[in-house]
Amino acid sequence: MKKQVFNPYLPLDTYIPDGEPHVFGNRVYIYGSHDKEGGDCFCLLDYEAWSAPVDDLTDWRCEGIIYQAKQCRHYCEERQDMYAPDVVQGNDGRYYLYYDLSGRGDHGFDGPISVAVCDTPAGKYEYYGDVCYPDGRPMQRFIPFDPAVINDNGHIYLTYGWGLGMDTHAPVMRKIMPGIMSKVFNKTVEEIRQEEPQSILGANFVELCGDMLTVKSEPVRILPALNNAKKGSELRKHSFFEAASLRKFGDLYYFIYSSHVNHELCYATSKYPDHGYKYRGVIVSNGDIGYHGRSAKDRLAATGTNHGSIEYINGKYYIFYHRLTHNTAFSRQGCAEEIKILPDGTIKQVEMTSCGLNGEPLVTEGKYPAAICCNLTNGKMPHLSNVQKGKYSPNVNHEGNTRFVKDLENKTLVGYKYFAFSGKTNVKVVTRGASGIFCVMTEPGKIIAEIPLEASGEWKESKSVSFMAEGVKPLYFEYRGRGKADFLKFILTGRES
Repeated sequence: MKKQVFNPYLPLDTYIPDGEPHVFGNRVYIYGSHDKEGGDCFCLLDYEAWSAPVDDLTDWRCEGIIYQAKQCRHYCEERQDMYAPDVVQGNDGRYYLYYDLSGRGDHGFDGPISVAVCDTPAGKYEYYGDVCYPDGRPMQRFIPFDPAVINDNGHIYLTYGWGLGMDTHAPVMRKIMPGIMSKVFNKTVEEIRQEEPQSILGANFVELCGDMLTVKSEPVRILPALNNAKKGSELRKHSFFEAASLRKFGDLYYFIYSSHVNHELCYATSKYPDHGYKYRGVIVSNGDIGYHGRSAKDRLAATGTNHGSIEYINGKYYIFYHRLTHNTAFSRQGCAEEIKILPDGTIKQVEMTSCGLNGEPLVTEGKYPAAICCNLTNGKMPHLSNVQKGKYSPNVNHEGNTRFVKDLENKTLVGYKYFAFSGKTNVKVVTRGASGIFCVMTEPGKIIAEIPLEASGEWKESKSVSFMAEGVKPLYFEYRGRGKADFLKFILTGRES
């Protein structure tokens, strides 16, 4: 089979969410947090970088661990988890990694933003310092979380911030929220009530000096969280929550972020880096919510946090984002899709696919892991958070060194987009668990073949069935049966088998 790349674009045992893509030289590098496979909390592992040649996005290489939490001077029992980072090349040619060393409970959002430095994009970074005021005090204005950095013709711009998925100005919340936020964000009630009348919640901007640490001025608010978004506006429906990322394409600054509904990456644009941002739309949702009007109850996969950004790679624009696995919010995998930036600067929402960075549809010849599905739904998929799990929903999971789709129940749909069909195609699947059938479709609801599944406690390959299809189409398998089945892989051939 020809060399191809799928979504997720890294190996199936790799969990690098919150991906910030950057082209340095002739390679694109991915900097993200690092989840544990089957973990019980976000970002449990040290930073691991990956890269690929800009002219071959099928050829990803692991650069190894580039920075360890214990290298940070703030590392302690209460602070061990490194959240979403970003990297920028400074004017001195070195590379600077911005991050939060956070902890569970009372130390998740109180900063500071720390910085590590390296002579190469993916070498061994060393702790450098913390973002600070000219007098050396750590800069902890607003909520120092999810830092993102760009070098704009020698100007170093930092964005950061956090929000809540609720209106803290609502009458029922006004009295109790300052006390709650004081504990969560480790700020006094006076700071929350008096020093930040515009709210500590929202997206913020500040310019850094040439030392890459010192702020030139006080940070400014560039996008509000839900509590201060204008009622009735489109922004109110897609207000800032987290995942700040700043990019510049042409003469427009693009601020990419995750909204308070959590599953989508949105964007706002401005001609200025520090003000004037206007909400423009959704780029991608990890449940395809909003794509062609799809509602949240009809999500095509379990949804949850989303974080990523846009990069221009070898003449094309791509959005990097992540999906969820294991029926929790804590094992996330990076995905990517090609996008188009129209002449007016707008971006139309794209759907999740299995072919992602491949540049073309997948071929109908070879073995495919079931876990590269872009759609996985039983018609009632959950939205997952750090307090909510989808215990009984189908999900991508693992046992030992095996990754597979787990807990298919009656009428669960598993989808792969897209394949280039050219007539007769043969397909067989490897499953275990309950007996039943796989209904094969290239359109939901239109069955073109049926694959009988035998009950088995071990992985078992089915008989091959054939179907006819022409052109670029999805490939769906819908499980019909009384029990639950697991799905390991499928094999396609264009000849008798």
